[in-house]
Amino acid sequence: MENFFRILIFIFGLAVVISTLFSALSTFVLARSARSPISRMVFGILRRIFEKIMHLAKTFSRKDAIFAYYAPIGLMLLVPTWYVLITIGYSAMYWALGEGPIFTTLRLSGSSLLTLGFATSDYILVNFLVFSEATLGLILVALLIAYLPTMYSAFSRREESVNLLEVRAGNPPSSVEMLLRSNRIHGLDNLSYYWSSWERWFADIEESHTTLPALVFFRSPRNENSWITAAGTVLDAAALTLSAINIPFEASAALCIRAGFISFRRIAGSFDYVFPADPHFPETPISVTQKEFESVLNQLSEAGLPLKADRDKAWQDFAGWRVNYDFTLLTLCSLVMAPPATWSSDRSPKLTLPPLLIPRKNKTSM
Repeated sequence: MENFFRILIFIFGLAVVISTLFSALSTFVLARSARSPISRMVFGILRRIFEKIMHLAKTFSRKDAIFAYYAPIGLMLLVPTWYVLITIGYSAMYWALGEGPIFTTLRLSGSSLLTLGFATSDYILVNFLVFSEATLGLILVALLIAYLPTMYSAFSRREESVNLLEVRAGNPPSSVEMLLRSNRIHGLDNLSYYWSSWERWFADIEESHTTLPALVFFRSPRNENSWITAAGTVLDAAALTLSAINIPFEASAALCIRAGFISFRRIAGSFDYVFPADPHFPETPISVTQKEFESVLNQLSEAGLPLKADRDKAWQDFAGWRVNYDFTLLTLCSLVMAPPATWSSDRSPKLTLPPLLIPRKNKTSM
């Protein structure tokens, strides 16, 4: 009976080590979106702690300064968390192999993982486990060191476009201001290249922000900027161009919107947020009202932009584009605590944090 119990403990320890190793591989190595329950628990618990702390801050700038540490601290906590789990897992296996009481096996496991070498064993199988544990300890540190340059490279690519948008759309970014400045500088007919560049940008953040989910929470160097509000501004500008501006149909603007809402959905889906799978207006309402839309058209008309005559049709067309990304845009604004911006973070819902445990089924419809 005792031998059977030791076998169970050994299997338990081996399972803990393997699941921890898979968590590290999913986070640092696997070149696709993969869910790690351990990473999710670390970031989820830490986010709830940060939410309590940010309640003490009075201004957005102060909250932003606090929240800027969330993702870096979460990343730094991953390796110690994995170390603790590996120590526990190997300690269980050492105990099952008869290396002594639990305190002794914990000391042996810690000595092996940290390559300190002050505790050893005389048994070949135990020594094999000791060497494997020491190897895992070095690999985890090396993975974190190699992971950070990749993350900051993706962060720099993202922020370059966010910073450049200020030149075209002001600060905070505005789709109306973007169209007005574009019309004054080079005309609306020359926006096709710009839509194409943001189509590529959306494809890049979809790949990077699902395979490196901590990137979602890395904040821009200036607290008034955010990748999600910049993205929302570009999508609204493209939707206004297609629906209300009286120029030839711009296919690149439509492709930009499609790339945008696909990336939003996949990023939101990676956090298990529920969103409409195939929304249609008016069955699925949007957060922008027709009165707000009319106000924007008045501003564009006063500046001399050519508008389509049928404003009701323009509203239906705009809502038809916006409904594809409205819900996920506002959800992600809330998730990342985005700074104030028109038609995005200014109407984002109250934050609902993703569950700590990964749901068995991730639904994509409401």
